[in-house]
Amino acid sequence: MSSYRVAQVAAPNGTFELVEREVPQPGPGHVRIAVEACGVCHSDALFVGGGLPGVTFPDVPGHEIAGRIEELGEGVRERGWQAGDRVAVGWFGGSCGHCGPCREGDFIVCDNLKVPGWTYDGGFAEKVIAPVDALARIPEALAASDAGPLACAGVTTFNGLRRSPGRPGDLVAVLGLGGLGHLGVQYAVAMGFETVAIARGPQKADFARQLGAHHYVDSTSATPVAEALQALGGAKVVLATAGNSEAISATVDGLAPRGELVAIGADTAPLDISPAQLLMAGRVVRGHPSGTSKDVEDTMAFSVLHGIRPMTEKTPLGDADAAFQKMLAGRARFRMVLTME
Repeated sequence: MSSYRVAQVAAPNGTFELVEREVPQPGPGHVRIAVEACGVCHSDALFVGGGLPGVTFPDVPGHEIAGRIEELGEGVRERGWQAGDRVAVGWFGGSCGHCGPCREGDFIVCDNLKVPGWTYDGGFAEKVIAPVDALARIPEALAASDAGPLACAGVTTFNGLRRSPGRPGDLVAVLGLGGLGHLGVQYAVAMGFETVAIARGPQKADFARQLGAHHYVDSTSATPVAEALQALGGAKVVLATAGNSEAISATVDGLAPRGELVAIGADTAPLDISPAQLLMAGRVVRGHPSGTSKDVEDTMAFSVLHGIRPMTEKTPLGDADAAFQKMLAGRARFRMVLTME
């Protein structure tokens, strides 16, 4: 009987262990993917810690999956897929198709959204069963270790910017230069925005400019972030990738009239924003989720066109626990990626 390996945690906040399981067969509307690479996202900690309703243990996290279709379930071939196709699966791991948002075509906010590692076993494994609507085609020019992170970190920043009110030439700021932010700056520059990178410490200025940023704001300097942004003319958009409510709140007064704060960095603490900060200038504060499989395909195509790639550290599946701990400690530069080689 054939088997495959998964890296799982048996209990909340447990240590990853490598175990073997029997190879599953895909049901109708599903495929089995031979995983080649899977990014380690900070959101995986929500599943490993049992911090979301419905997480069951043992848990196999991982929602930045890249690989090849290995076997098709019933009805999949008719939808244009075949064995050997290169595919990615991100935070969007499928939708129910019948809730209110799905009936309106807004699948990423599906009431019953499926997320790998939460609602079904994720990509910290040599094989994954995924629904067909979660599949995004990977361009041949893109390596699996790059495609995986683009299916979550990439699409979230790319989609957050392209759905914002920013237009080429507008001043757009990216808060944070981590796993999300280092991609956000590259996308902002490629979209034609006058790009501001905001991060902690003067030592990150050179890195911001290497990514293409036109300006750098040190959030630890004596000049408040909002004042620095207003000195540049005010930001049409602030893409807040840092998961820190205090840092996010500090950017609001730096928005131009009708400017928009797009929050994609997760924090459970409330934002410190008053209605008065929003009313007179008509400012908007918006949360932005990830993106559908089509959005992932758009992200990957744009990345290939403009030479944008995530900065990754690759490690074997057997070292999943060390990779996860390195991510939690903030020492990854900038995305840990598990490989199945």
